[in-house]
Amino acid sequence: MSEKIYQYYYIYKTTNLINGKYYYGMHSTDNLSDGYLGSGTKLKRSINKHGKENFKTEILEFLPNKIELIKREKEIINENVLNDPNSMNLQPGGGGGLSGEEHKKKFVSAGGKATKHLLKKYREDHLFNMKNNPEYREKFLDKMRGNTNWLGKTHKEETKRKMSLSKQGMYDGEKNSQYGTCWITNGIVSDKIKKGDLIPEGWKLGRKIKKD
Repeated sequence: MSEKIYQYYYIYKTTNLINGKYYYGMHSTDNLSDGYLGSGTKLKRSINKHGKENFKTEILEFLPNKIELIKREKEIINENVLNDPNSMNLQPGGGGGLSGEEHKKKFVSAGGKATKHLLKKYREDHLFNMKNNPEYREKFLDKMRGNTNWLGKTHKEETKRKMSLSKQGMYDGEKNSQYGTCWITNGIVSDKIKKGDLIPEGWKLGRKIKKD
Protein backbone atom coordinates (compact mmCIF):
# COMPACT_ATOMS: atom_id res chain seq x y z
CA MET A 1 0.00 0.00 0.00
CA SER A 2 1.53 3.33 -1.08
CA GLU A 3 2.00 6.30 1.23
CA LYS A 4 -0.89 8.76 1.03
CA ILE A 5 -0.01 12.10 -0.53
CA TYR A 6 -1.29 15.15 1.38
CA GLN A 7 -1.70 18.72 0.19
CA TYR A 8 0.22 20.22 3.11
CA TYR A 9 3.29 19.15 5.09
CA TYR A 10 4.45 21.50 7.82
CA ILE A 11 6.42 22.02 11.04
CA TYR A 12 4.42 23.57 13.86
CA LYS A 13 4.89 24.89 17.38
CA THR A 14 2.16 24.54 20.01
CA THR A 15 2.49 26.74 23.09
CA ASN A 16 0.73 26.59 26.46
CA LEU A 17 -0.46 30.18 27.01
CA ILE A 18 -0.57 29.65 30.79
CA ASN A 19 2.96 28.45 31.54
CA GLY A 20 4.81 29.09 28.27
CA LYS A 21 5.76 25.46 27.70
CA TYR A 22 5.96 24.47 24.05
CA TYR A 23 5.96 21.51 21.67
CA TYR A 24 7.42 21.19 18.16
CA GLY A 25 6.02 18.68 15.71
CA MET A 26 5.24 17.85 12.10
CA HIS A 27 1.84 17.37 10.51
CA SER A 28 0.47 16.18 7.16
CA THR A 29 -3.03 17.25 6.19
CA ASP A 30 -5.41 18.36 3.45
CA ASN A 31 -7.10 20.82 5.81
CA LEU A 32 -5.15 23.63 7.49
CA SER A 33 -8.11 24.22 9.80
CA ASP A 34 -8.29 20.69 11.19
CA GLY A 35 -7.52 21.96 14.71
CA TYR A 36 -4.47 19.75 15.16
CA LEU A 37 -2.41 20.68 18.24
CA GLY A 38 0.01 17.74 18.42
CA SER A 39 0.23 14.15 19.62
CA GLY A 40 3.03 14.25 22.20
CA THR A 41 2.40 12.49 25.53
CA LYS A 42 3.26 15.48 27.74
CA LEU A 43 1.41 17.83 25.39
CA LYS A 44 -1.78 15.75 25.61
CA ARG A 45 -1.58 15.72 29.40
CA SER A 46 -1.11 19.48 29.43
CA ILE A 47 -4.11 19.98 27.10
CA ASN A 48 -6.27 17.75 29.30
CA LYS A 49 -5.23 19.78 32.34
CA HIS A 50 -5.50 23.32 30.96
CA GLY A 51 -8.00 22.96 28.10
CA LYS A 52 -7.51 23.45 24.35
CA GLU A 53 -8.49 27.11 24.59
CA ASN A 54 -5.25 27.82 26.46
CA PHE A 55 -3.02 26.64 23.61
CA LYS A 56 -2.02 28.20 20.33
CA THR A 57 -0.43 26.50 17.32
CA GLU A 58 1.81 28.29 14.81
CA ILE A 59 2.84 26.90 11.41
CA LEU A 60 6.57 27.54 11.21
CA GLU A 61 7.48 26.07 7.85
CA PHE A 62 5.92 24.19 4.92
CA LEU A 63 7.78 21.29 3.28
CA PRO A 64 7.18 19.69 -0.15
CA ASN A 65 6.79 16.06 0.99
CA LYS A 66 6.95 13.62 3.93
CA ILE A 67 10.65 12.82 3.50
CA GLU A 68 11.68 16.48 3.64
CA LEU A 69 9.29 16.99 6.54
CA ILE A 70 10.99 14.27 8.58
CA LYS A 71 14.43 15.68 7.80
CA ARG A 72 13.39 19.18 8.87
CA GLU A 73 11.81 17.98 12.11
CA LYS A 74 15.05 16.17 12.92
CA GLU A 75 16.96 19.44 12.50
CA ILE A 76 14.57 21.44 14.68
CA ILE A 77 13.96 19.02 17.57
CA ASN A 78 17.56 18.63 18.67
CA GLU A 79 19.29 17.98 21.98
CA ASN A 80 18.96 21.61 23.10
CA VAL A 81 15.18 21.46 22.66
CA LEU A 82 14.90 18.07 24.36
CA ASN A 83 16.88 19.26 27.39
CA ASP A 84 14.97 22.55 27.71
CA PRO A 85 12.70 22.30 30.81
CA ASN A 86 10.04 24.32 28.94
CA SER A 87 9.96 21.82 26.08
CA MET A 88 7.29 19.12 26.04
CA ASN A 89 9.11 17.12 23.35
CA LEU A 90 10.26 13.69 24.52
CA GLN A 91 12.16 12.40 21.50
CA PRO A 92 14.39 13.75 18.72
CA GLY A 93 12.77 14.91 15.53
CA GLY A 94 12.40 12.42 12.71
CA GLY A 95 12.11 9.47 15.08
CA GLY A 96 14.96 8.29 17.29
CA GLY A 97 16.19 7.46 20.76
CA LEU A 98 16.95 9.39 23.91
CA SER A 99 19.47 12.23 23.77
CA GLY A 100 21.25 13.60 26.83
CA GLU A 101 20.80 12.94 30.55
CA GLU A 102 18.19 15.65 31.10
CA HIS A 103 16.15 14.29 28.21
CA LYS A 104 16.34 10.76 29.63
CA LYS A 105 15.10 11.97 33.03
CA LYS A 106 12.23 13.87 31.42
CA PHE A 107 11.30 10.88 29.28
CA VAL A 108 11.28 8.46 32.23
CA SER A 109 9.15 10.87 34.27
CA ALA A 110 6.51 10.81 31.51
CA GLY A 111 5.82 7.13 32.26
CA GLY A 112 5.01 4.00 30.30
CA LYS A 113 2.66 5.67 27.80
CA ALA A 114 5.55 7.73 26.50
CA THR A 115 7.59 4.57 25.98
CA LYS A 116 4.80 2.99 23.92
CA HIS A 117 4.42 6.23 21.95
CA LEU A 118 8.15 6.31 21.17
CA LEU A 119 8.18 2.67 20.07
CA LYS A 120 5.11 3.16 17.84
CA LYS A 121 6.53 6.30 16.21
CA TYR A 122 9.93 4.67 15.72
CA ARG A 123 8.35 1.66 13.98
CA GLU A 124 6.23 3.89 11.73
CA ASP A 125 9.16 6.14 10.77
CA HIS A 126 11.44 3.14 10.26
CA LEU A 127 8.98 1.47 7.87
CA PHE A 128 8.43 4.73 6.00
CA ASN A 129 12.18 5.29 5.56
CA MET A 130 12.73 1.68 4.50
CA LYS A 131 10.21 2.19 1.68
CA ASN A 132 11.10 5.75 0.64
CA ASN A 133 14.69 6.52 1.64
CA PRO A 134 17.26 4.42 -0.29
CA GLU A 135 20.21 5.72 1.78
CA TYR A 136 18.51 4.85 5.08
CA ARG A 137 17.48 1.43 3.74
CA GLU A 138 21.02 0.59 2.58
CA LYS A 139 22.55 1.62 5.92
CA PHE A 140 20.01 -0.43 7.82
CA LEU A 141 20.59 -3.50 5.64
CA ASP A 142 24.35 -3.08 6.08
CA LYS A 143 23.82 -3.11 9.83
CA MET A 144 21.69 -6.25 9.61
CA ARG A 145 24.42 -7.91 7.54
CA GLY A 146 26.94 -7.15 10.28
CA ASN A 147 28.78 -4.30 8.58
CA THR A 148 30.80 -2.80 11.45
CA ASN A 149 31.32 0.49 9.61
CA TRP A 150 27.64 1.47 9.79
CA LEU A 151 27.51 5.13 10.88
CA GLY A 152 31.33 5.20 10.61
CA LYS A 153 31.94 3.03 13.70
CA THR A 154 34.30 0.07 14.12
CA HIS A 155 34.54 -2.56 16.84
CA LYS A 156 36.79 -1.73 19.79
CA GLU A 157 39.32 -4.29 20.99
CA GLU A 158 37.16 -5.26 24.01
CA THR A 159 34.17 -5.82 21.73
CA LYS A 160 36.29 -7.96 19.42
CA ARG A 161 37.45 -10.01 22.42
CA LYS A 162 33.86 -10.60 23.55
CA MET A 163 32.85 -11.58 20.04
CA SER A 164 35.69 -14.08 19.96
CA LEU A 165 34.71 -15.52 23.36
CA SER A 166 31.11 -15.74 22.21
CA LYS A 167 32.15 -17.93 19.32
CA GLN A 168 33.90 -20.20 21.81
CA GLY A 169 30.67 -20.69 23.75
CA MET A 170 31.70 -18.50 26.71
CA TYR A 171 28.70 -16.20 26.25
CA ASP A 172 26.02 -18.86 26.05
CA GLY A 173 22.71 -18.64 27.93
CA GLU A 174 22.07 -15.48 29.97
CA LYS A 175 25.58 -14.19 29.23
CA ASN A 176 24.68 -13.93 25.56
CA SER A 177 23.37 -10.48 24.55
CA GLN A 178 20.75 -12.19 22.38
CA TYR A 179 19.42 -14.29 25.26
CA GLY A 180 15.68 -13.84 25.82
CA THR A 181 15.05 -12.21 22.40
CA CYS A 182 13.13 -13.35 19.35
CA TRP A 183 12.83 -12.35 15.72
CA ILE A 184 9.80 -10.52 14.32
CA THR A 185 9.07 -9.43 10.75
CA ASN A 186 6.63 -7.25 8.86
CA GLY A 187 7.30 -9.11 5.63
CA ILE A 188 9.84 -6.49 4.49
CA VAL A 189 12.49 -6.41 7.19
CA SER A 190 13.25 -8.29 10.40
CA ASP A 191 13.92 -7.00 13.90
CA LYS A 192 14.43 -8.38 17.40
CA ILE A 193 12.41 -7.79 20.56
CA LYS A 194 12.50 -9.24 24.05
CA LYS A 195 10.45 -12.37 24.53
CA GLY A 196 7.14 -11.46 26.13
CA ASP A 197 7.12 -7.89 24.71
CA LEU A 198 4.06 -6.73 22.76
CA ILE A 199 4.44 -7.41 19.04
CA PRO A 200 3.70 -4.17 17.11
CA GLU A 201 0.70 -4.08 14.78
CA GLY A 202 1.59 -5.39 11.33
CA TRP A 203 4.45 -7.54 12.64
CA LYS A 204 4.58 -11.26 13.47
CA LEU A 205 7.02 -13.77 14.91
CA GLY A 206 9.60 -15.00 12.42
CA ARG A 207 12.39 -13.72 10.27
CA LYS A 208 12.40 -12.39 6.73
CA ILE A 209 14.85 -14.58 4.82
CA LYS A 210 16.70 -12.82 2.04
CA LYS A 211 16.22 -14.56 -1.32
CA ASP A 212 18.91 -14.62 -4.00
